[in-house]
Amino acid sequence: MKKTNRRNFIGGGVAVAAAAAAVPAKAQQQRAVKRVFYRDGKKPEKTPMFSGAVALGNLLFIAGKGAHVPGDIKSHTKIVLDEIQKELEAAGSSMDKVLKCNVYLSNSKDFAGMNEVFLGRFGSEPPVRTTIAAAWIPGDSLVEIDVIASL
Repeated sequence: MKKTNRRNFIGGGVAVAAAAAAVPAKAQQQRAVKRVFYRDGKKPEKTPMFSGAVALGNLLFIAGKGAHVPGDIKSHTKIVLDEIQKELEAAGSSMDKVLKCNVYLSNSKDFAGMNEVFLGRFGSEPPVRTTIAAAWIPGDSLVEIDVIASL
């Protein structure tokens, strides 16, 4: 069994913490600027319930999108992915830059149909994904999807 020099291990952690602390406060603040993207480009007069798209550094977070029209899982998935693509592009990103995707289905039986439409929408190297059947999705949407992308 290989022995670990605990002192070196702990010391290495201290060195990393010291290096992080050495970064000027101004540089740390510049990296942590939150930017909100509004649907029509203007901040609403009244504070909204939540933001639809927020960036921090080079990460972009897109809130869950649903399809609140009549239709089946394939049409709902297409509508939702099209809306996500519009939001990404408006913020300066793209479907190819999506890193994480969460899919919420109102019925687990819709998994195969959603996958048919989902396949290929994020390029040749798709994001990591979590898919669950949710007890409730707002409105009449059969699917809701949110993403995290790079800018």
